Amino acid sequence: MIYHVVTSAAWSARPEEPYAPASLAEDGFVHCSPDEATTLAVVNAFYRDAPRPLLVLLLDESRLTARTEWEAAAPTPPPGVAGDTLFPHVFGPIDRSAVDGILEVAWHGDGHATGLTASG
Repeated sequence: MIYHVVTSAAWSARPEEPYAPASLAEDGFVHCSPDEATTLAVVNAFYRDAPRPLLVLLLDESRLTARTEWEAAAPTPPPGVAGDTLFPHVFGPIDRSAVDGILEVAWHGDGHATGLTASG
């Protein structure tokens, strides 16, 4: 499984189409993470002010039709993530059929992400 962070509004905007976040047009790929701990570090570094609920898609890499490459973070990984961590980048839209589950980010009272829980 690979993990992708998305707002609830963005995920549910066009349910009949493959999901294509802004990063696909801006960076040429969809940013993903390799595991839960790295995903939480990404959320705490980049998504603390994002609208809630904040979701995490669990993607079955074998069911994606777009190419996936594992690459180093550029310029550096977020705080708390080892420098040699590789991040999965999906070079095309996310097939909804590749979503194996959806989790919701759990937040501490001070505003930092603490875990992932079942969505819904």
